[in-house]
Amino acid sequence: MITEQLHRELWTSWASLLRSYAAVHSLGREQHAVVEVSEDRILVRYGLRWMQFVPAAYTTSEGEERTFTLTENGRARVGDDEDEMDLYAERLASAIINL
Repeated sequence: MITEQLHRELWTSWASLLRSYAAVHSLGREQHAVVEVSEDRILVRYGLRWMQFVPAAYTTSEGEERTFTLTENGRARVGDDEDEMDLYAERLASAIINL
C-alpha cells in the first residue's frame, strides 16, 4: 500500500525524471519542453503538444486517455503497460518531442 508520504516522494521523482528527459530530448531544437508540477498534476508541454499526469490518469493533446499509477516499488503503470519509472519517463518524453 502506498502511503501519502511515499506517494509524494514518488510523484516528485516522477516529475524530476520527466523534466530531465524532456530537457535532454529537446536539446538542439528551436523549442524546449516545459514541465509544470503541482501536488496533483504534472503537465509536460512541447509546442502545441502536451501530456498530463494526475494521480490516476494520463492524457495527451492527441486524445490519448489511460489510467496512470506509480507503484510502491518505483514503477510507472500507464494503462496495462508497466516499467521502471526512469525508463517510462524517458520513453514518454521522447514520444512527445519526436512526434
